[in-house]
Amino acid sequence: MFSAEHFIDLLVMGWLSNIPLAIGSIVSISVFCERLLSFRGLEDSSRKMAGKAIDAIGRRDLEGAKRICANSELPVAAAFHEALGWNNVAAEDLDRVLATRRAELATGLKRGVWMIGTVGSLAPFVGLFGTVVGIIRAFGVMSESGDTGFQVVSANLSEALIATAAGLGVAIVALCFFNYLQIRIGSLNAVYARASERLVQALIYVESNYVESRAKANLREGAS
Repeated sequence: MFSAEHFIDLLVMGWLSNIPLAIGSIVSISVFCERLLSFRGLEDSSRKMAGKAIDAIGRRDLEGAKRICANSELPVAAAFHEALGWNNVAAEDLDRVLATRRAELATGLKRGVWMIGTVGSLAPFVGLFGTVVGIIRAFGVMSESGDTGFQVVSANLSEALIATAAGLGVAIVALCFFNYLQIRIGSLNAVYARASERLVQALIYVESNYVESRAKANLREGAS
């Protein structure tokens, strides 16, 4: 009769593959939880901070926008603060500066995610390795005892199947974690990209209005 004790015995027998799978599971869960905590509320807070800074720029309060960015600990705030520190820079060049900063932010968002992807890719092969080892043991028992039949090799075959199931289980969970984090990272990158575009558009709008107002003032002075 299959029981929890029997299941544990099979896991112990297949330690050669189950220990790496257990380590991979711990790494995947740890990285996933750490990334979830890092991403929690990041989209909404980044969007709100960007909106406040852009509104300040729309009011021609550049120093106020800088203060908003400086007082925030969000990654996008640091990128905005650096961009606003560039004086007499064309909008195209400023957009490239922000693109470079967004690439750095994207790298930070992906920190550790590669480990989950690696576990998801390698876990089935580790399980397959355990399966092969279990089958080899089963044939070894048959050759040593000289007996044949399912009763002789059942324990080793059970070990082999447990290794396969463990590898597939770890891989499925790890790939679910990986795909979910990829979606979250893509969403955050989209927020950063839209915020950067709005910042550049706001600066262009303010600059164009300033140039237009100066031109009208010069015309009035010339007419008078």
